[in-house]
Amino acid sequence: MKMLTNQLLPVEIVFHASWWHKHTGITFDEDFFYHPLKRVESERRMEKELYERFGEFGLGKDYDKDLPVIGAVHNAAGYILSEMLGCEIRYSDDKSPQVICAKREDFGIDVENAMHTLPMKRLNQLIEALKGRYGYVCGDINWGGVLNIALDLRGDAMLTDMMLYPEESGNYFRDIASVIEKFIRYIYAQTGTTSVSVNRIVKHLQPAVFLHSECTHTMISEDLYETFLLPVDLKWSETLSPFGIHYCGSDPHRYANEFAKIPNLAFLDVGWGGNVKLLREKLPHTFFSIRLDPVTINNLSDNQLKNIICDLVNDSANPMLTGVCCINMDGNTDDSKIRTIYRTVEDCRKRVKH
Repeated sequence: MKMLTNQLLPVEIVFHASWWHKHTGITFDEDFFYHPLKRVESERRMEKELYERFGEFGLGKDYDKDLPVIGAVHNAAGYILSEMLGCEIRYSDDKSPQVICAKREDFGIDVENAMHTLPMKRLNQLIEALKGRYGYVCGDINWGGVLNIALDLRGDAMLTDMMLYPEESGNYFRDIASVIEKFIRYIYAQTGTTSVSVNRIVKHLQPAVFLHSECTHTMISEDLYETFLLPVDLKWSETLSPFGIHYCGSDPHRYANEFAKIPNLAFLDVGWGGNVKLLREKLPHTFFSIRLDPVTINNLSDNQLKNIICDLVNDSANPMLTGVCCINMDGNTDDSKIRTIYRTVEDCRKRVKH
């Protein structure tokens, strides 16, 4: 399977909404996500800001285009599926939408109705409006993950539900997975991608990767993952290929043996603090997106940051199956850190070529 489509060791950065609000004045209200004109205008303003600051590294190349982007591909914003299943969403000027836990007391999921809820109708209206004006749509929308959404719906109770009500929990996860699958197949049919909004690195890969967010797996044991959630990943690795896992927690290596059981795991987001060397031993054919910590980099000298990136790339042991990203950098992030990330990776590319 062909994976990399352009340059060796791709790099992507994503700024937090507070960074965008500070530097561009963009507000992340409902219109940002659902008003067709503001959707296009906001993404163009984001591209322009990136081009003016970091254009030398290839960022913001679409600064002079009006692109009908259906979702916030320059933000980490996973909320819509939780809203479709009953959670309240609160919008802010300088934050991504906040999901308010529904604190559901039951295990009911209306799989058939989920695609006909108000949030989905609003999304449909957005897509049709953009198609009407531009003739097509692009981009995608962060679809979260099974456990992430279950916790949004039931709260911390979900963590004990797996032990107290194993059969109900298993059915609950399968129902959530069914809704997710309906949603991402719909998005894929519209734009040809599903996960650029989960991690922009996937836009460097072909075929398009389906990237399942497992942010909350830091909260459970390997046994619970293997019993309840690995079956979902196993299924999707076959039916939604190429399949990948987004793991932004600090302990992805804890699941190395379990992840190795997934046939053809194409992509793994390796959270900051993850043991890249151990994961590579278990997953020799998986593309690794090595994640830098957006807070830690602010406290490092440029030289320290450079050494860390080089060490992590070396630990990955295969530059053809490695990328580097830093997600959710806030308004306190100095531009020099971004330049250091890009220049360091370029140095790594040159060493590989020679």
